[in-house]
Amino acid sequence: MDIVGRTTQANKLKTGLDEGAARVRSIADRIARAGAAPFSIPTPGAPAEEPLDLEIEMTRLADAQLRYDATAKLLQKTYEGLRLSIRDR
Repeated sequence: MDIVGRTTQANKLKTGLDEGAARVRSIADRIARAGAAPFSIPTPGAPAEEPLDLEIEMTRLADAQLRYDATAKLLQKTYEGLRLSIRDR
């Protein structure tokens, strides 16, 4: 029986955290690749990368990080509420 998932939003929040972490990693990877080796030789057969607007990507990274932090805080509060309800029984 899944009492936690049935009575709280913990499962949705955990999924949101996983998705948020993947989003942050993806954006950070794009930013890192944009700043790495500007004179590198492209790999034959590899698709050409579009020019990257670092200001837009940094804004996306900040937004994704804020969303991740907010979701983590909500999950923390959810677990805190569960602990309190179990302890008060």
